[in-house]
Amino acid sequence: MHRAWFVAAVTFVTIIGAAAFRSVPGLLIDPLHAEFGWSRGTIGAAVSVNLALYGLTAPFAAALMDRFGIRRVVAVALTVIALGSGLTVWMTAAWQLMLCWGLLVGLGSGSMALAFAATVTNRWFTERRGLVSGILTAASASGQLIFLPLLSWIVDRYAWRPAAVTVALAALAVVPFVWLLLHDHPADVGQKPYGAAEFVPKPAPVRGAARRTVSVLLSAARTGPFWLLAGTFAICGASTNGLVQTHFVPAAHDHGMPITAAASLLAVIGVFDVVGTIASGWFTDRFDARRLLAVYYSLRGVSLMFLPLLLVTPSVQPPMIFFIVFYGLDWVATVPPTLALCREQYGEDSAIVFGWVLASHQVGAALVAFLGGVARDTFGSYDVVWYASGALCAVAALMALVIRRRPGAVAAAV
Repeated sequence: MHRAWFVAAVTFVTIIGAAAFRSVPGLLIDPLHAEFGWSRGTIGAAVSVNLALYGLTAPFAAALMDRFGIRRVVAVALTVIALGSGLTVWMTAAWQLMLCWGLLVGLGSGSMALAFAATVTNRWFTERRGLVSGILTAASASGQLIFLPLLSWIVDRYAWRPAAVTVALAALAVVPFVWLLLHDHPADVGQKPYGAAEFVPKPAPVRGAARRTVSVLLSAARTGPFWLLAGTFAICGASTNGLVQTHFVPAAHDHGMPITAAASLLAVIGVFDVVGTIASGWFTDRFDARRLLAVYYSLRGVSLMFLPLLLVTPSVQPPMIFFIVFYGLDWVATVPPTLALCREQYGEDSAIVFGWVLASHQVGAALVAFLGGVARDTFGSYDVVWYASGALCAVAALMALVIRRRPGAVAAAV
């Protein structure tokens, strides 16, 4: 078997872990509130720092990998995550939660975002790039599926500290596999990229890549489509990672649903997330990406408007299961058409532009993670947050429709 598949397998496992590390804060809101008396707004602020740094680190992650190598960057990132998660066991003040789970885990997981998957795919594969990219993208949903029920069971049975230790140990356990199997380039082991006709020499470390990342941002920021794409994707992050991933479990628990049941529902979203993303990619090849985004955001907004009515009962009823399936199909369906529009608008710089659009996604998620906690403290429930997010999705649908096509662009961006 070609060495590229071992590299892809280690990458898959690493991204699964990164997804699990990002999923934990939603499970800790109620336990931390009960033990330390911290407001949900304070805890949400730490989560928002985590989400924002995850997004803002992503555009620079590829540059770091070009400069220092994939293996070193990922090994250090996993160690930082383990340090941040492990230190929370001894925390006694809210600023320590900000430092450990916000700063350290945010920086570490951000270094293993989509840029990591894209770098591995581009270096190790000439053929099957689409398949590998899809598998590695699905790893994020798989991590949520695998770890959420386990960690919620640990929190429910043994409290939150064993869950934090589990995350730290899981991060450290991956480091040896990364160091031994995650080679930076096929040339390091004397092989060609998978499917390549000729041997590809290892490129020299790239200096100035971070400078180019910033210059592309400054150039794209002068165009209208960038702000529309960034705005819609910020609302996407606000209505997924910031809202549902962070606050669904405590919101369901407010109405008497066990934490393990709520976390299992959130994990099921990850299953249908994979199906929805693949289907969205197929649609993006055939239909106008702007209209697809408008449809996705409209349907998401309608579903969030109905969620408060579904949370009034502590048991899992068929309407709630329908919401989970419906919402899961839409969770990251917005990624393929957003990426297609970036490609259409910005050509060779599209990958970097998408990195910054992804950063806006996480900034939107960070704001709602914080504001959702503040709203729960102020109003005693999350209802206003669900309704406000539904209205924001309607705004995103309108923003997607007013993006201007480039002259000569086909109806479906490829």
